[in-house]
Amino acid sequence: MTEAKISENAARRLQQSGYASQTRAASATAALQAALAGVESAKAAVVSAKASAEAAKASVASTLKDIEYLTITAPFDGLLETDTAELGALLQPGAHCATIIQLDPIKLVGFAPETEVDRVTVGAMAGARLATGRDVVGRVTFLSRSAAPLTRTFRVEIEVPNTGLAIRDGQTVEILVASDGASAHLLPQSSLTLDNDGALGVRYVGDGGIVGFAPVTILRDTANGIWVAGLPDTVNVIVTGHEYVIKGVHVDATYREVTQ
Repeated sequence: MTEAKISENAARRLQQSGYASQTRAASATAALQAALAGVESAKAAVVSAKASAEAAKASVASTLKDIEYLTITAPFDGLLETDTAELGALLQPGAHCATIIQLDPIKLVGFAPETEVDRVTVGAMAGARLATGRDVVGRVTFLSRSAAPLTRTFRVEIEVPNTGLAIRDGQTVEILVASDGASAHLLPQSSLTLDNDGALGVRYVGDGGIVGFAPVTILRDTANGIWVAGLPDTVNVIVTGHEYVIKGVHVDATYREVTQ
């Protein structure tokens, strides 16, 4: 490039002084233009070489990543439940190759009705009884903000430890979630009745042996009876013969010892 510039400059001056022909000056100028074109071509070649080097690096990185995919790993520690893929089998991206389950801790899932969902809070203690009779204890870790469209219930998740892996995936459990305490009475389910307006409640013996009626709210049904709320702390509930009396009549009651 430098030589071509010197030759072109010398030829131009000699031609201007009359010591060189115009053809020689034009030839020197053409040589300079060719040198400039060569420089631009060399620059383009350098850019192309750099691009090729970057493409080669990307190809190497992609190949290394593909090599990492040869070893399939799970994002968590667990148990291999099923092994779908066999040695030598061709798997497409996204194809199922194995099932890994994590059982410790294990998640218990239930659904709370919309009438009771306000009594459930995240972080509350919860107990569960498996179909085998085993009792476990954990805490509420999730409470859905939207109801299931078909059942109108809210998903509740409880996390419990499962160190020995005795609880298996898919087992049935009955879940109880702790909430604010409330006073309640345990009564025989047969003691419930309806008044003339269709309200659910119990008949009781009041002052002077006069029968009264008190509406109740059912809290929980158990094998030992039914827990109800809405009664005074002390009340003489009629558990036998309540269907033969009405509110306001006088009765000669026979009392029995309270068991709970």
